[in-house]
Amino acid sequence: MRYPDIYGEITAGTAVDTLPRWARDVLGDIAGGRMPVHAVKHPLGFLCLPLERSGDLGVCLHIWSPELESVEATTSGVHCHSWELVSFVLYGSVRNTRANVAETPPAGPDGATHRLFEVVSRGEVDELKATGRTVRYTPGDTSTHGTGETYTLPAGVFHTTHIEGGP
Repeated sequence: MRYPDIYGEITAGTAVDTLPRWARDVLGDIAGGRMPVHAVKHPLGFLCLPLERSGDLGVCLHIWSPELESVEATTSGVHCHSWELVSFVLYGSVRNTRANVAETPPAGPDGATHRLFEVVSRGEVDELKATGRTVRYTPGDTSTHGTGETYTLPAGVFHTTHIEGGP
């Protein structure tokens, strides 16, 4: 399945019947050497299997497991995406806490709590680069999504992601 197929299953409400079987087959093909995939240990603590990159669209399997050794975090877990995220939870549960972010100078009692970084991509290498922007962060609304559920996050929405039993 490619992005349009997966997105179609999600929007049609049939993903719970098709995507777990598809993911099992894909993981079997990867494990059996029939589908070469360059796995990436993500700084937020999960293993990313990038399955498709087609223009602005992509499909990745994110594997969160307390059995996987996490990469030591070099920044806060608060982040945002430059694209609309559409995610289907194959197994377990994921909790997202949206962030209230306000531009503010770094000094004073109500000053900045975080500096914004950006991801600069060069080929297949992503680097974090500090920007001159500082913000004040406070936690916002939280939502939890379990096995068989779909959730979305609009582009530019700062949030943290937590996995039960994970980092």
